[in-house]
Formats: sequence, structure tokens, C-alpha cells
Amino acid sequence: MNAPLRRVGVVVMVLFGLLFANLNWIQAYKADEYRTSDYNGRVQVADYKRKRGNIEAGGTAVATSKETTGTLKFLRTYPGGAEYAHVLGYKPVNLADQGIERVEDDFLAGTSDQLIGDRLKDMFTGDDSGGGNVLLTLSKKAQDAAYNQLRNNQVGAKKGAAIAIDPRTGAVQALVSMPSFDPNPLASHTTSEAAAAFNKLEQDPDGPLKNRALSETLPPGSTFKIVVAAAALENGITKTTQIPAGPSWTPPTSGSPIRNAEASICPEPKVTLLAAVTESCNTGFAQLGVQLGANAIKEKARQFGFEQEDLTVGELGEDGLPTAASRTGTIQNADGGDDPAALAQSSIGQRDVRMTPLEGAMIAASVANNGSQMRPYLVRQLLAPDRTTSYHTAKARELRQPVSPQVASDLRDMMVSVVQNGTGKKAAINGYKVGGKTGTAQSAPDRPDHGWFIGFALDKNGTPISAVCVMLEQAGPGGSAEAARIAGQIMRAAIADPGGR
Repeated sequence: MNAPLRRVGVVVMVLFGLLFANLNWIQAYKADEYRTSDYNGRVQVADYKRKRGNIEAGGTAVATSKETTGTLKFLRTYPGGAEYAHVLGYKPVNLADQGIERVEDDFLAGTSDQLIGDRLKDMFTGDDSGGGNVLLTLSKKAQDAAYNQLRNNQVGAKKGAAIAIDPRTGAVQALVSMPSFDPNPLASHTTSEAAAAFNKLEQDPDGPLKNRALSETLPPGSTFKIVVAAAALENGITKTTQIPAGPSWTPPTSGSPIRNAEASICPEPKVTLLAAVTESCNTGFAQLGVQLGANAIKEKARQFGFEQEDLTVGELGEDGLPTAASRTGTIQNADGGDDPAALAQSSIGQRDVRMTPLEGAMIAASVANNGSQMRPYLVRQLLAPDRTTSYHTAKARELRQPVSPQVASDLRDMMVSVVQNGTGKKAAINGYKVGGKTGTAQSAPDRPDHGWFIGFALDKNGTPISAVCVMLEQAGPGGSAEAARIAGQIMRAAIADPGGR
């Protein structure tokens, strides 16, 4: 063979070798990427060939699929609209899945390993049983109350959140963020319409896509005093211990005095810890925080769940909706020592303290549940397509024990006093023991204050039924009282319908 033909032969062999290597690389490393690519039309057709399972709350389907005449056989629909949007998320054609639709995608689509028996059965029968069904813990009545009361709040707040949980189990009874959005346009099979709807929501300055109940961190104001009170109770102070108070107090190293919200609040030099919580005495808690020290405050906050970065809310111990970490800040000088001025402000829930509504509800739930904090979850059961087999049933699990039963009992007494005698009266429910703590937090010098309320409801036997946090962003005067009123309405609904556990 002459030299030119040899060279051609070598080139051809090299090219075949490269082609063979490329094919193996695609099969071994790129197959899944190409298979699941949004640009793979056959995958989309296959995804929508099988009917997606329902997501249900309180026995009602809040996400379902209906048959269409288009190329994609089933259209995902959300009968509950905006009320359940931040829980369910949405299942779009070309956009990224969100919410429970993302968390339970394999099971809802019927591709989960758990459903292999159902798929094998379909091969023999020729049927297509569809995806599995996801049952949520939500109470329909509590969710309705949270959604409607937030939207129609009496102080004109445009942004906020509410979350309620069962203190005994951690089951989420209600989860609402305001403003919300209608997920139906995002699931449209006309991808240009879905993209336009998403872009409009994403560019909205009010942030309707944001799950404020789980991911918004704002200064919690006086609701943080429950954490400080817990630290005090564990350091030799009792409900009846007299602590320094007064109409004004200037921390060491700071020329800025701390004052109470009104002149009538704890003007005397000393008040009991019980009275300080009931009246929401800023000067008392500022001095108490400085007395306890930054490490004690930060550690107690951590024990309640502050600083946790890996908590999700979905199945117990599994993937779920992401949450933001609540923070206390460093509360230190540049040399690493305590900064009394920062500590005083932090002890009344200001400065760098930031909390999610979820964390507020978990604090209240821990107090109600004898100091035991349960892991929050949203998915209570996974059912087969034919609903005859259960593949998952949630079992409550303790997350941590922030305080002892005795400290929890003392905190309950103080929080009940807030509702009976103090700033939380609008949360009261006839025939039930309700405890809570209001909070008013500065947002910025030129913006209205945030309004907060955390609380719980116990039955006549002392059994906890619901724990709740309501946050009204930039609500202005009366915001915390309105948050307390809304919380009372949510807990009243949870009493009537506690949801799934």
C-alpha cells in the first residue's frame, strides 16, 4: 500500500475512534442530561403522557391534571389558585419545578422507585394508572383563614406571611405568603405564555414568588423577648424576680437611649419578669440582655433553631421546601468582646437579629409543647395511584429540646398573661388558653414598622392544638395588634379543623 493511502487509512481509523469515544461518552455521561433537557420534545411528550397524581389538602385536590387534546396529553391545574401557591409551587413545561411539585416530582409523575410495582402491573394490564398522590398536613380551614385574613388585613399591609403548626407533631396547618400568585398560567402548555407570566411575576417589585413564611428574615422586635426570657429563667431569674426597668435607659458605650413604646409601660425602676413580658418592657429587657451577656442570648437562640441552615419543610427527614436561617448577629465589638449597645438592641429584637415566620412559630410551639420542638413537615402521606397502598406515612420526630418543661411552663404563663392582660388581647379565643407575644420592629427610618405575633392555643386540658406566627411587613401603627387578631383567627380555624398529622 502506498504512503498516501496509508495516511488516508490512518485518518479514517482515527476519526472512527473519535466517533466511537464520543458515542460512549454520550451514553455514559450525557444520556441523562439529554434525556431530561427542556429542548427534548419527546421527553416532554412522555412526561405528560401519564396523568400526574393529585396533591391534596384536607381531602380536597389542590393540584390535579386534566386531559387535553394537544400534543401534551395532560394539563396541570391548581383549583386553589393563589391560596396554596407557595406550598404547591408549580409544574411548568420549560421552567424549573417549584414547591411540593418539585419535592415530590418522581412520585407525582409515577417514575419513583416506590411505584415500580404499579408500573409492572400496567405492563400486564395495558392500563396507565398515572402518578401517585401526595396528601398534605394542611388544615383547609386554617389555610383559608390565613389567606383571607392576610389579604384583608385591617392596617393595609401589602406584604406578610402566616404559618401555623401542630406543636405536638410539627405538622404544618397553614402556610401563606402575601402577595401570592396564580400558578395556573405558569403551567400553560403554550410556553411563550408561561414564560411571559413568570417574567411578569419575577419582575414585580413586591416579590409575589417569594415564600415569605419560610425565607423572609426580618427583625422580630419584641417577639424575641421570649428567647431572652428563656435565657433568664435558666440563669437563676424567676417570673417574680424584679429586674431593672424605667422609662429610659442608655447602654454603656452608647449615647442613644432605649425607651418604651409608651410612657405608661414600666415607668417604675423595677418590675417582675412576668410584668416585663406582659407589658413588653424595652428598658427591662435591654438591661436584662446586657446582664446575661451575648453568649447566653446567642446560645439560647441557637437552641431554639437560630443559625440552622439545613432545615427543609416537606417529608420528615427528606427533601423539602428550603428555609432561610434566622440570625442573631455577632453582638460584638471589633476586639471580640460584648458590645453593650448592640446587645441591648438585640435583646429587644432589633439591631442584627433576623427571624423567619417559621422560626417564630417553632418558638411558640416549643413553649406550648413542654419545651420539645418537633420537626416541621408538610407531607403526611404518599398514596398509590389507585389509593389502595400507602408508601409513606409521616411519624412525628423531635428536632430539639430548647428548654426544660419547667422553663416552658413559666414561659407559657408569661405568654398567657400577654394575651389576657397585655398587648396580645386580640388573639384570645373563648374556652381556650391562648398565649403569645407581640412584636413591633423598626424597618428603616423612612418606612413603617413591621408587626409580629407569635402564639399558641391550648385546650382546657392544657393540650396544645396550634402554634402560629403572623408577620405584617411595614404595617405601621397597630401592626402587631392586627397580627395578633389574625393569629387568633387562624388558631380558631385550626381548633375546628387541625389538619392531618
